[in-house]
Amino acid sequence: MAFDTLERTGSLASRLDAELRRAHPRTVLEAAVESFGDKLALVSSFGAESAVLLHLAAQVKSDIPVLFLDTGMLFGQTLDYRQQLAERLGLTDVRDLRPAFQDLAVGDPEAKLWQTDTDACCHIRKVLPLDRALSGFEAWITGRKRFHGGDRLHLPVVEFADGQVKFNPLANWGKADLDAYAAQYDLPAHPLVANGFPSLGCWPCTQPVEDGQDVRAGRWKGMDKTECGIHVARAPGTPNNVGGDI
Repeated sequence: MAFDTLERTGSLASRLDAELRRAHPRTVLEAAVESFGDKLALVSSFGAESAVLLHLAAQVKSDIPVLFLDTGMLFGQTLDYRQQLAERLGLTDVRDLRPAFQDLAVGDPEAKLWQTDTDACCHIRKVLPLDRALSGFEAWITGRKRFHGGDRLHLPVVEFADGQVKFNPLANWGKADLDAYAAQYDLPAHPLVANGFPSLGCWPCTQPVEDGQDVRAGRWKGMDKTECGIHVARAPGTPNNVGGDI
């Protein structure tokens, strides 16, 4: 993307963030669709809190591309939930993204990389497939919220990162807001939530959380790692399909 185009897109993101920083999530989604149309995608894990954002998106644009990372190491319950929830909400363009065969053959031929290098495992199974899929879009929507803590505490509603605009419609919402919305629309919970999983990723790196712990305490438990790399900014000029744990 040319520098002047990047500059204009960055300015647009700043303006939208100023306008939408206190807006209802549906208003944020409507602005995203109005601004980017078919160049907009939504990325969802179909995890513990995903139903709220997916329901909101379905009300605004039921054919929005929904990118789902099937890493090959997800809980079986997550795969079932993805099928059932997409059908129930009427989402017509859910795209399953999988790691490239060549990447697995070279970097993780025995599917044991998670035991020695979780950053590299996430890079092969999440970061690279998503980068490839997002290359055809100018903007995307995430389900991140500030109450998850860590690097998300100061999350903007709209941001410009790695040459694309990212919308975080639920940034301002807390757990009570999510629970109230899910109850209002009778949204089905991920089946593992009842088993103590308030945040879900791949089965080797996700554990139940004890009462009073942080929502994401079960992700990469006992490690300094808090993000898979998808939402970690790259150095300027780094191509979408290159880098370490980005």
